[in-house]
Amino acid sequence: MMTLKQIAIILVLRMRDSYSSVKPRGAAYTCRSMTEPQSALLLRRQLAELNKNPVEGFSAGLIDDTDLYQWEVLIIGPPDTLYEGGVFKAHLTFPKDYPLRPPKMKFVTEIWHPNVDKNGDVCISILHEPGEDKYGYEKPEERWLPIHTVETIMISVISMLADPNGDSPANVDAAKEWREDRHGEFKRKVARCIVFRVSV
Repeated sequence: MMTLKQIAIILVLRMRDSYSSVKPRGAAYTCRSMTEPQSALLLRRQLAELNKNPVEGFSAGLIDDTDLYQWEVLIIGPPDTLYEGGVFKAHLTFPKDYPLRPPKMKFVTEIWHPNVDKNGDVCISILHEPGEDKYGYEKPEERWLPIHTVETIMISVISMLADPNGDSPANVDAAKEWREDRHGEFKRKVARCIVFRVSV
């Protein structure tokens, strides 16, 4: 008859053999979690959540599956706006210290908008570095806060398309047309972007 010590040794050996031959469910993720920085873990969770529960008005994914810090988003022009019918592609580039600092956002398809410069860079308060605005135009709570996510960023951008801020423009020409000739030259330039997007 085996002693309790012998039985315990056999059980330990069996458990060791079992773990060496079968990878526990989620083991890869656990190992990855131990080596990834917190910013990458946070972005991975947000991506999984957006894939599980898509948000109306945009879709998001990685440009390259191996790089969690480079995202591509497709934004649907909001209904009842000049951008309705358009589908606009943009890239989000996250810093390694996200969410302490905001990502950069750049449209890679043509868009005519007061708050998007002619290179495609988006200029809205939520994407500005946190803290006081040295020019006094923005309150700290209007600027970047670590509580913001990809979803809140995109909701802000969609709101920007629906209601441009002509008082603090990144594209001065577009802002001037928005104020003075909204349903004329401004509308025609926006329409050209939408036609181009639909036709490609």
